[in-house]
Amino acid sequence: MVKTLTQRIVILLALAAVMAVTRIHLSLLHHNVLDASWAIFFLAGFWLRGAGRWAFPLLMAEAVLVDYLVISGQGIDFWSHYCVSAAYWFLIPSYFSLWLGGSWLAKHQAGLRLPTLGMAAVALLASWAACYLVSNGSFYWLSNSVPSPRSFGSWFTNLGDWYLPFLETTALYVGIGALIHVFAIQLARALKRSGQAGLTR
Repeated sequence: MVKTLTQRIVILLALAAVMAVTRIHLSLLHHNVLDASWAIFFLAGFWLRGAGRWAFPLLMAEAVLVDYLVISGQGIDFWSHYCVSAAYWFLIPSYFSLWLGGSWLAKHQAGLRLPTLGMAAVALLASWAACYLVSNGSFYWLSNSVPSPRSFGSWFTNLGDWYLPFLETTALYVGIGALIHVFAIQLARALKRSGQAGLTR
């Protein structure tokens, strides 16, 4: 489905709003909604394919800004926070892998058909795995927050500890996005048929 610039901007703003609300979560809004950031970048790659030159940097900048506001809001220096280290900048390739997964799906999907569901699962799992390995691995090996000595055995244990929570959260939000996508397409088709029926009367 070809989207106008206005439609792309509306989609970007909606995704940005969801990421802001869920990424802020515990610190400023005092709720326990899970962070949707990983799913947002996958869905953005799908819905905004071809707009990566401006949409991805904007979402990335928002993610950093939200982190800065959350950490600063706690009275903590941004650069001394547990989660901020040299590994923090590896979030860029991590999130971009999710964007590429969504973009690949947008290019190869076959509409609202069963094969698309299979491709969506493959695209999500592959891009999620790349994101998880890069983000988790960079934090484990580069962050001063991880105590020494480090080892591959400990890293694999850490990977296993966080594997399911991150996958479940990402899959949940992508699933919600898929339902919204199906609803929007069906609604557009219904409105189109209604308009065509009106013209034939």
